[in-house]
Amino acid sequence: MTADLLHRDSASLSTRQEDGRLILEPHGDWIVDTIAPLDAQLRRLEREAAPGSLVIDVSRIGRIDTAGAYLLGRMLTGGGADGAHPGIIGEHPTATRLIVDIRARMVACEPEADIDRSITGVLARIGRSVEGVWAETLDSFAFLGRTVTTGAAVALLPARWRVTSTISLMESVGVNALPIIAVLSFFIGAVVAYMGANLLDFIGFSVFTVELVGIAVLREFAVLITAILLAGRSASAFTASIGSMKMQQEVDAMKVMGLDPYEVLVLPRVFACVIMTPLLTLAAMLSGIFGGMMVSWGAQGISPSFFIVRLQDTVPLDHLMVGLSKAPVFGLVIAIIGCRHGLRVGGDVESLGSSVTTAVVQAIFAVILIDALFAMIYLELGI
Repeated sequence: MTADLLHRDSASLSTRQEDGRLILEPHGDWIVDTIAPLDAQLRRLEREAAPGSLVIDVSRIGRIDTAGAYLLGRMLTGGGADGAHPGIIGEHPTATRLIVDIRARMVACEPEADIDRSITGVLARIGRSVEGVWAETLDSFAFLGRTVTTGAAVALLPARWRVTSTISLMESVGVNALPIIAVLSFFIGAVVAYMGANLLDFIGFSVFTVELVGIAVLREFAVLITAILLAGRSASAFTASIGSMKMQQEVDAMKVMGLDPYEVLVLPRVFACVIMTPLLTLAAMLSGIFGGMMVSWGAQGISPSFFIVRLQDTVPLDHLMVGLSKAPVFGLVIAIIGCRHGLRVGGDVESLGSSVTTAVVQAIFAVILIDALFAMIYLELGI
C-alpha cells in the first residue's frame, strides 16, 4: 500500500475546443487521494460551459475509482446505455463503464419547497396532522386486533406458548425496573407529603396529610409513574429490539420458516407488560406511601404507627383498586405501541431512531389520555 501511494500519478486536467465542444482531457490517476484540488476547477467549467457542450476524453486517464468517476460524470448531461455515453470519447479499460455506472446511480435532489405560511397553508398542515393522527389511531387498533386474535389462537394450543421468552421479558420489564420505580415513587410520595405539610399545617389540619398521601399515591401517582417509566424504558426497548431484527431481515426469516412474528415477538412482550405492570404499580404504591410517611414523621411529628392506622381507617380500599385496575391497560398499550413501531422499522438506522422516539412519545401520550378517560369514568360511577 505504501509503495502504491509513492508511485501514484497526480491528477490534472486540460481543455481544448473542437467543433464547438469543450473537450476535457483528464491526466494521471483520478482516485480519491488525488482529485480533491480539481473539484473547484470542474465546477467552474460546468458553470461556464454551454449545456451539452462538455465532452470527456478518457484516453489519458491512468487509474480511476468511483470518486474520480463521480467527479467526471457530474459534468455530463443526458444518459448512457450499454456502457456508452455520447459525452465520452477515447478508449480506457474501465473509465467509460465506471462513469456510466456512477451516473446511472446518481439521484438529483430537488430543493425543498418553501413552507406556505398563508392561512390556507396553515390549515392544510393542520388537516394533514389530524389525518395522520387518525391514521395512527386506526393502525394501532388494527395492530391490537391482530394481537388479540393471535393470542386467542395461541390460548387454544398451550404448546405454542413462548414461556421462556415471556419469563425472560418479565424479568427485563419488571424485576430490572423495580429499583428505579421504587426510588422515584418514594420521592413522589415525599414531595406530596411535604407539600401537604406546608399547606395543611397553615390552616391547622396537618393530620389530613395522611389522606392526601394515601389517595394521591394509591389512585394516581403510583400507576402513572410506573406507566410513564415503562413507556420510556420498555416501549423503547421493544421498538429497538424488534426494529434491529427487522433491519437484519430476521423477521423476514421467521416468516420464511413459517413462524408468525406476532406470536414469537409481540405476544411475549404483551404478556410480560400486562402481568408485571400491576406488580410494579403495587410496589410503587408501597414505596410512595413509605416516602410520605417518612416526611410526615420528620416534618409534622406524625408517627409511623399513627400514619398506618389512620391510612387504614380513612382511606377506602377503592382507591387501591382504582389504581391497580388501570395498570394492566397501561401495560397493554405500552407493549402494543412499542411492538407496532418496531415492526414498522425500515432498513436504515434513521428509521430505527425515528421509530423509537415516536414509540416513546405515543406511549406516554396514550397513558395520559387513557388515565383521563379512567378519571371521567370513575367520576361518573362515583368510585
